[in-house]
Amino acid sequence: METHVIKIKGIVQGVGFRPFIYNLAKSLGLNGYVRNDTGGVTIEIQGNVQKLKEFEKNIVSKAPPRSRITDLAIEIKKDGKIFKDFEIIFSVENEAKTVPISPDLFTCDDCLAELFNPEDRRYLYPFINCTNCGPRFTIVEDIPYDRENTTMSVFKMCKQCQDEYNDPTNRRFHAQPNACFVCGPHLYLVDNRSKILLDGKCAENVDKIFKKLRELINAGKIIAIKGIGGFHLACNAEDEKAVKALRCRKYREDKPFAVMFPDIETVKKYCYLTSKEEELLLSVPRPIVLLKKIGGKDLAWSVVHSNKYLGIMLPYTPVHHLLMRYINKPLVMTSGNFSDEPIVYKDDDALLRLRSIADYFLLHNREIYIRCDDSVTRVWAGKEYIIRKSRGYVPGEMLLKNWQFEKPTLALGPEQKNTFSFGFENKIITSHHIGDMDNLAVYKSFINGINHFKKLYEIEPEVIVYDKHPEYLSTKYAMGLSGNVVKIGVQHHHAHAVSCMVDNQITGPVIAVTFDGTGYGEDGTIWGGEILIAEFSRYMRVGYLSPVLMPGGTSAIKNPWQMAISYLYGVYGKEFLEFPLPFLEGIPDDKVKNTVKLIEKKINSPVTTSCGRLFDGVASIAGIRNSVNYEGQAAIEFEQAIDGITNDSYHMYFERQGNEFVIMWDMLITEVVDDVLSGKNAGYISAKFHNGLAKIVTEVCLDVSKQSGLSDVVLSGGVFMNMYLLERVVRGLRTEGLNVFTHNSIPTNDGGISVGQLLIGDAILKERGK
Repeated sequence: METHVIKIKGIVQGVGFRPFIYNLAKSLGLNGYVRNDTGGVTIEIQGNVQKLKEFEKNIVSKAPPRSRITDLAIEIKKDGKIFKDFEIIFSVENEAKTVPISPDLFTCDDCLAELFNPEDRRYLYPFINCTNCGPRFTIVEDIPYDRENTTMSVFKMCKQCQDEYNDPTNRRFHAQPNACFVCGPHLYLVDNRSKILLDGKCAENVDKIFKKLRELINAGKIIAIKGIGGFHLACNAEDEKAVKALRCRKYREDKPFAVMFPDIETVKKYCYLTSKEEELLLSVPRPIVLLKKIGGKDLAWSVVHSNKYLGIMLPYTPVHHLLMRYINKPLVMTSGNFSDEPIVYKDDDALLRLRSIADYFLLHNREIYIRCDDSVTRVWAGKEYIIRKSRGYVPGEMLLKNWQFEKPTLALGPEQKNTFSFGFENKIITSHHIGDMDNLAVYKSFINGINHFKKLYEIEPEVIVYDKHPEYLSTKYAMGLSGNVVKIGVQHHHAHAVSCMVDNQITGPVIAVTFDGTGYGEDGTIWGGEILIAEFSRYMRVGYLSPVLMPGGTSAIKNPWQMAISYLYGVYGKEFLEFPLPFLEGIPDDKVKNTVKLIEKKINSPVTTSCGRLFDGVASIAGIRNSVNYEGQAAIEFEQAIDGITNDSYHMYFERQGNEFVIMWDMLITEVVDDVLSGKNAGYISAKFHNGLAKIVTEVCLDVSKQSGLSDVVLSGGVFMNMYLLERVVRGLRTEGLNVFTHNSIPTNDGGISVGQLLIGDAILKERGK
């Protein structure tokens, strides 16, 4: 006989861990106790040595599906109490603030079976859940994670629910959102004048609600649906008129809509699906996954227009499963907001702001405490390549192998695709997707999110890290903070580089290729085509794209033709105006001439090295598009225009200017113009452009490697969401014998910036202390 004390850390509270341990111990005839405490879960277990070994092995191999063990320590206790039984002990500390909170969890198979079982008391109950599924992060107001600290506190459990909650052998033991028709929240259907049409207080009424929804969606209506982290706007994805109306009302001209499919088999009718993509669709976070469409089989054209990919998700809440069961067809399921605003998550706000978009509202009276958008991901090279990390992934701890933060640190992230991150001990906690910080509503969401995380993790940052751009709202937030806090500014592309290093748990120094649209440079210009030598505490710029003017400033981002004129002027001067370039035909002469004047006089024309702007300019010259309705649209369509495989490439070269490599694009532009004038199509031009860019990146990195002795290369920045370019750059670098690291669990776009900022800030602080 032995007594073992086992301490377990990770996501082990609120996911059925204690009843799992209780039942496992009982099945093996072991005695002792399990309890939640300030670090996670503590078990004191007593019995036969072989049985103890089996118990400890099963803790890891048979742990609840939604749990995540990050550390398990076993100590043999030499003397102490003799236990007569095994029990669950409720400690004073209970679920304390150092314990990770689980992300929201998709509906488990057991609950689904009950949901559609007419004999079950929760038949058609839209809020069915257990310790293996249901809302977590979005309903938590404070810690410990007990019902009274969630938005479920207003619902007193009936006797049957309370009995389940108190029974360690029941899978609803301490399931904080536990409820049923008798005691829990309910749905109601209203029109866009706030009139209640149906109230779902019983199974019969829920049946009526979803039959009515089927009728409305089949009639082309748009429904605002309150979900787990906010509202969706839904309509029939096969109804062109309905989807077009949604686009018009939401002011979302071209950006693709996400679609919810009933099941995997339906997905396979519309998209190619690898085993890894299927795994992601069915994974615990239930993200939106980008999948390549099957030619000839399509939804309404306005869902994604000519885009070759669909953003697809499967139902992940009981409400979604009910929708899919009754309607059984793909539904557009896009964020409930106007474009550029944060997702709506409160009922009154939804009825006010979305009534001009939605014809009807499916509401419920379980409050959402914190908004949380859907996550977006894809597969590249057989692994996940995350795009937007939010619902299902957040909050989640990232543990650093060989790094401890000097002080609790908050990194505020960038302007676009904002997330913020906290660092303490060896942990990183990154927020849900906040959005583009260009309006007051998003800024308020940013501040609320920071305050919520500070409360959940009982952390008060002593170090604030921010982007060096003086006009970013996140930077202004940092500058406005008072008190005894250290503030550290970090360059945008340095943060990109370090975010990829963290993603791969390497410390550098490395060669970093950081290509994106916009980042504030140390020289006051706009960077975006940078090659750095980077480590956590410092970086050195060793290469960049030859600078060009952005005539009209931010207007040039929305109108790629302005960038096209800037590149053409940089090569030909005014001579290009005599060329019969097709893209110029759709632009009024006065606008063209005014743009040339801005360039000549260098008025409202900031200098940029941005690779994103190079994509825009060349895409416009090639005839892809002259204006964009969402970020990166021209570059996305330029990549997707590639038809067939060619090894031909445009010529780019580099010049040494002091200790820096400057990548020149003048020959590229002349060759693009020649191909356009000779009638080559945009797909061929795009392939040659991508090939040429990949080739020059390889050549520059090879020279930097020879000069520096470094052989590790990281690729980061929004441009590397381009899979064609990413694949060719990686292949070229590896062919030359360099080690290449790409993103996986941290977004390559600006959504990963805050993680890089964290490590840079802490490394600088450590150096200051030496």
